[in-house]
Amino acid sequence: QVQLVESGGGLVQAGGSLRLSCAASGRTFVNYTMGWFRQAPGVEREFVAAITWSSGNTYYTDSVNGRFTISRDLAKNTVYLQMNSPKPEDTAVYYCAVSTLWRPVTMIRDERTYDSWGQGTQVTVSS
Repeated sequence: QVQLVESGGGLVQAGGSLRLSCAASGRTFVNYTMGWFRQAPGVEREFVAAITWSSGNTYYTDSVNGRFTISRDLAKNTVYLQMNSPKPEDTAVYYCAVSTLWRPVTMIRDERTYDSWGQGTQVTVSS
């Protein structure tokens, strides 16, 4: 079982920047995929970004591509989401997730791919 702890959420002005962190522990990371999802009030949880642990390949949803950057620190077992130029519509609870089993790339945006989740961190973007 992998434990995930998110941090870094808070209030940010539109056009500013914010970095979320997700520290993982509990197992040796090899061929994992780490993802960020978010959920706004009254909306289903949606995929934001993902990164493959070993190769560092990254994937983004269109609405954040070019503004957000996902990265990982292998030594710290930590994944980051750098949020640049956030918009009010980015306001949501952001969740870190990990997929410990191999899945095809076509499923990387599907939350069913992920088997452990963090508790979530609130991000509020003011206009």
